[in-house]
Amino acid sequence: MTHYRARTLAPALFAPAAFAALAMLAACGPKPREAPTSGDEVKERALEAQTARRRTGAEIQDRAMNRVIRAVYLCDNGERLSVDFDNPRQMATVRNSTGEAVDMYQERAADGIWYRASGFDLRGKGVMATWSSDGRDPTECRAVD
Repeated sequence: MTHYRARTLAPALFAPAAFAALAMLAACGPKPREAPTSGDEVKERALEAQTARRRTGAEIQDRAMNRVIRAVYLCDNGERLSVDFDNPRQMATVRNSTGEAVDMYQERAADGIWYRASGFDLRGKGVMATWSSDGRDPTECRAVD
């Protein structure tokens, strides 16, 4: 009988200790900013938040030119393509739904993008692209993210 009683008391003894530990951990974080009390303070805080997240055109261009950017395309033939555009190396890696990957080299396009490898071709402008793979008809694709 004592054995059963000890098991039922354990959760009751554990709960206050767990609550005390959580309260101590919550006190360790940084002190939150005071909540705004007027309409002007709310407006000022909102403007600060928006300004902090905005990037200039030059920063956006630098980010696009010096990083790998991933885009996912859904094509009219049912294919889903995941494309990693490696702008510093002027290459793109295209992966289809089955996981097959093709490394393609950037070609000079009059407008938009153009990547090519033996038997493969990816051209596009904006969110639209045309995907051609060896032995298959070209298909239209649309970027979804």
